[in-house]
Amino acid sequence: MIVGVLKETYPGERRVALVPQAVAQLASKGFQVKVEAGAGAAAGFRDEEYVARGAEVMASREAVLQAADVVLRVRADAGGLRAGQTVIGFFDPLSEPQRAREFAAAGVSAFAMELLPRITRAQSMDALSSMATVAGYEAVILAAHYLPRLFPMLMTAAGTIAPAKVYVVGVGVAGLQAIATARRLGAVVSAYDVRPAVKEQVLSLGAKFVELPLEAGEAEDKGGYARAMDESFYRRQRELMARVVAENDVVITTAAVPGRKAPVLVTEDMVKSMAPGSVIVDLAVERGGNCEITSPGEVVERHGVTIVGLLNLPSMAPYHASQMYARNIVNFLLHIAKQGSIDFASEDEILRETLVARDGAVVHPRIKELLGEA
Repeated sequence: MIVGVLKETYPGERRVALVPQAVAQLASKGFQVKVEAGAGAAAGFRDEEYVARGAEVMASREAVLQAADVVLRVRADAGGLRAGQTVIGFFDPLSEPQRAREFAAAGVSAFAMELLPRITRAQSMDALSSMATVAGYEAVILAAHYLPRLFPMLMTAAGTIAPAKVYVVGVGVAGLQAIATARRLGAVVSAYDVRPAVKEQVLSLGAKFVELPLEAGEAEDKGGYARAMDESFYRRQRELMARVVAENDVVITTAAVPGRKAPVLVTEDMVKSMAPGSVIVDLAVERGGNCEITSPGEVVERHGVTIVGLLNLPSMAPYHASQMYARNIVNFLLHIAKQGSIDFASEDEILRETLVARDGAVVHPRIKELLGEA
């Protein structure tokens, strides 16, 4: 089986789907790897490193696509693919289900990394969690950059500097990494999540868990993600959260529900209540944002508060983000192609849950439902 790796074309995308170390892992299993020249340059990986690990670097995108049986991408699209090929990558089918039709129309078999089931066997393939880890880290680095004060408490000859107060909303993978990073920088950290079960994790990282008197009911789905709640719940949540937001120097929001618009948790009035110089980092901006006045793709100042709405934070640390993603996607490929080819008839849960298009049709039940094809 020949695996092709392309240079990413999405605006601002600096990651690459396969790093040189991963090439050696595939080569040891009998795969051939063809890499487009310069594919890893933006992430810090030179063509010579790929060659040294056993890959063939090809001069053009077209040459790789002509040779490859399977194409590995960070952000997958149907451009240039031919019938019979397989593509693996992110393409957000829950929010943009029409993308699945594009793969089907091209006769391509498409696997979406976003749809990996959250089961023990798939943990080593969980690219969403890997990228959320990077995003949580980068959110704190951005907050520290824009905050006009230091994070840690310092005892100096010029007096004592009080630590910054950081509030993390949403304690998934990104939220937990944000808590850990802010704590390492010396901030006083508190966190909230609609799922009370995460309290123990928050406390284990040395942060305070903010408890709001809300009846969340079934706040978590079987995949471990937070469920979408109704508007009356979010309205009450905002009322109770307003005081906590006003007391903090930094607010990092990570609350998102797969395939749904992110809930608004920080209103414009709440922003006005924050001290001048405070910072909000909205990690849910690609889903519409948790802050009412976030500007997607921009860093803006509103009412004396800096609101960071930058997109694609994992691409800000492309070297390690690519390294983590490559491990995930290689583990996935080796799982679904154990015998050197993909058994599309397999009833394996990991294969079935991630396969979106096959033989000219959309085959994933949930995506078909979103498209009105159920």
